[in-house]
Amino acid sequence: MSSKIVTGWTALDAAHDALREAVSGVGPDDWTRATPCADWNLAQVFQHAVGDQIGFASALTGEPGPAFNPFEPSGELDGDPAAVLEDALGRSARAWAGVDREAAEVPTPVPPHKMSPWSGSAASALDAGVHAWDIAMATGRPSPLTPELARPLMTVAKEIVEPLRAWGAYAAALTPQEGDDDVAALLRYLGRDPHWTAS
Repeated sequence: MSSKIVTGWTALDAAHDALREAVSGVGPDDWTRATPCADWNLAQVFQHAVGDQIGFASALTGEPGPAFNPFEPSGELDGDPAAVLEDALGRSARAWAGVDREAAEVPTPVPPHKMSPWSGSAASALDAGVHAWDIAMATGRPSPLTPELARPLMTVAKEIVEPLRAWGAYAAALTPQEGDDDVAALLRYLGRDPHWTAS
């Protein structure tokens, strides 16, 4: 998409593209499909992912946050999903593109609420990337995660995920398996079965 905003943060740009690609494969009848997030259907995962990107932007810029609680998504979509997604990604990208890379820390919506610029951008990427995977799996499409993207996401996941498990943002980690690549290792750490299917 020619109008997309590039943040300059490699992992975040890749994760935003993965989320775009995953959502582009969702058909009008797919929004009620089950996802790897056991309690949420595809529409709810989409809303959560959108809300979180707006939340990261809001933390950085002070602009309004999402108009709903991303952790209690309704599943009722309002507006064209592609446009809703592009608005959220645009807000996030503009905010991250304006971050001073030399800053000691930047505000984030996730604990510890202040992180290094790299870690903050990677946390935003982690959210977009893992939900891109959730959406792709729900619609039977190939994984949008690559080993190159999974590695920095794992680095930041190990910084932030454990405290988030306590209030349900991530499931318990699954046991690593012999032969796991970087993508499978990341997914298991986030409590996801790399071989999950919608069937």
